Amino acid sequence: MQISPPYGYKEVVPYLKTQKVRLLAPGEVPEFVQKGNAIPISLTEFQPVARDYPIVFTGTQDALAPVAVLGLAGGENLFHSGGRWVNGVYIPAYARRYPFCMAKVNVNQVQQRDRLICVEKAWIDDTGEAMFDAKGEPSARWKDLERLLGEYEADLERSREMCSILSDYGLFEPFTMQANLRDENTPLQMTGMYRVVEKNLENLNAAQLKNLMRKAILPRIYLHLISLENFGRLLDRRAAGAGRSSHPQSS
Repeated sequence: MQISPPYGYKEVVPYLKTQKVRLLAPGEVPEFVQKGNAIPISLTEFQPVARDYPIVFTGTQDALAPVAVLGLAGGENLFHSGGRWVNGVYIPAYARRYPFCMAKVNVNQVQQRDRLICVEKAWIDDTGEAMFDAKGEPSARWKDLERLLGEYEADLERSREMCSILSDYGLFEPFTMQANLRDENTPLQMTGMYRVVEKNLENLNAAQLKNLMRKAILPRIYLHLISLENFGRLLDRRAAGAGRSSHPQSS
């Protein structure tokens, strides 16, 4: 059996009911999130994410996925400070589910259809928390985690479908974000991002527009477009931490 760990995870193994696991404390996120400037998000998260983060799409033109932008440079997370997430700001589910995940499994080099609940191996700890009692009954904490894992995985499939449809309809375009920071000679520039072109919606036929509405994609498009204003908030947050001002531009 071969298990492909999701982005950010190091070594995952199938979770067993008898295992005890160290769980995240309130406001704690895994190390790869602390030092990452973007994190994957799912379809139902667009609304809470759009309040604080820019939502962009990354990947290749034919395989894009939505992410929340956490920082403006590699290894920069502007929402993690003092060992915890900033109070009052939504923590994406990708981080909250850690150290658990749903992973792809290959048996004899054949990828299995169903994903397996796995756990980061390093977080299995005899001093950790038991998710099941001696009778094999799940704890309330495990029920919440299992529901989060299942709902998130199903939602990821809807996210993939959304991106496939948006790509097929010719609604994506690459863009860059550039900012001139005071006291820095070199402008800050972010590349490798895609956004929806609002004007291209005018080129869609009635059936395509109906499909976007039926699959609840159209509201996500506008949440995404509105969220791009949060690049300015990221720059303000970065400038406040460094005591300087900035001016964002996108192209």
